[in-house]
Amino acid sequence: MRKILYCMFLLLSVLSVAQTKTAYSDVDTKIAKIPVEWSTSTTGIAKFITDNFKTDTEKIRAVFYWTATNISYDVPNMFAPNQLESPQEKIEKTLKTKKGVCIHYAEVFNDISNKMGIKCRIIEGYTKQNGSIATIAHAWCAAKIENKWYVFDPTWGAGGIMNGKFIRKLNNFYFKAEPSKIIASHMPFDYMWQFLNYPVTNAEFYGGKIQLDKTKKYFDFEKEIALYDNASENDQLFESAARIEKNGFKNAMILEYYNLKKKQWNAVMQNAAVDKLNTIVAELNEAVLQLNDFIMYRNNKFKPAFSDEKISQMIQTPREKLAKCQNDIFKLVMVGSENTSNINSIKKNIAQNLILADEHASFVKEYLSKSKLVRKTMFSKISWFGIPLN
Repeated sequence: MRKILYCMFLLLSVLSVAQTKTAYSDVDTKIAKIPVEWSTSTTGIAKFITDNFKTDTEKIRAVFYWTATNISYDVPNMFAPNQLESPQEKIEKTLKTKKGVCIHYAEVFNDISNKMGIKCRIIEGYTKQNGSIATIAHAWCAAKIENKWYVFDPTWGAGGIMNGKFIRKLNNFYFKAEPSKIIASHMPFDYMWQFLNYPVTNAEFYGGKIQLDKTKKYFDFEKEIALYDNASENDQLFESAARIEKNGFKNAMILEYYNLKKKQWNAVMQNAAVDKLNTIVAELNEAVLQLNDFIMYRNNKFKPAFSDEKISQMIQTPREKLAKCQNDIFKLVMVGSENTSNINSIKKNIAQNLILADEHASFVKEYLSKSKLVRKTMFSKISWFGIPLN
């Protein structure tokens, strides 16, 4: 019960900020008049905004205003969001019901922004307000406007809870917030998304020590984000987990998020290993087909006649492929215990076919070293065929 009251207080405190006429009043008025039929999808909302606003600042303001004023906080489900829903399912459900929790606000905001060509991403972390650390994780957004990163929290910008009910009241403090200021209340799990050259540690966040500290090692977050964007999913997850660990496991939320990243990394690694295994099997079967083509040619006493070079190539090609398959399969890691038996079977198959290929390669080497007259006497033995993997 104490947890629920705390979160209600957290959202309620947002209502204390007075609202006045802003420089974006014209944008707000125009986006408020978006036709209903345009508001059923993020594609429609994005098109309306693109058609009616020119600058990225105006566009991102329109996204913030629409999201914050059209989605109501789903109080009954504030502690039980559906973690099994895909981002698209979250978006579709939110646009249909006009309700959601922080991740739903963030998903809608992020999707509209990206569809307009604005670089935006969802930030996951935890929060602090009035000196108290929240006990549940939070999600908000960041977007790059005029070549600079700003933070947007459409959930906290939408209003708060009073007597168990959501009360809508736009809070512009959470629109286009400076990273150096929003860090007082919003702490990303991964410090790269603080957008600060001297990131704040979790311990410092707890203690309210968020002032610029140039005694720390300089962190070029712009460079790191560029590297992140160009990295594989595997590398993204690994590096993110490393940064989370480096910043300290100050609470259970951070540890849970870290474990999630590690679990996702393991899954990506395993999927990549299984994909590689499937590639090896395909290459193995191709090599066996080529090996059997050679064996049929040998059993036919090398008729029709080919050049010595082509005969040598006919056996060397499958032999080299089999050797590559053997080398590749022994490099595989993290394929999952359920694939152990299958891998052992494949290893055995490769080894058997490689022995057979070596035997034929030795025959060809000897064959090509003999005179044409002697060669005719070397076909008395019928050769066994390679075994494809079923």
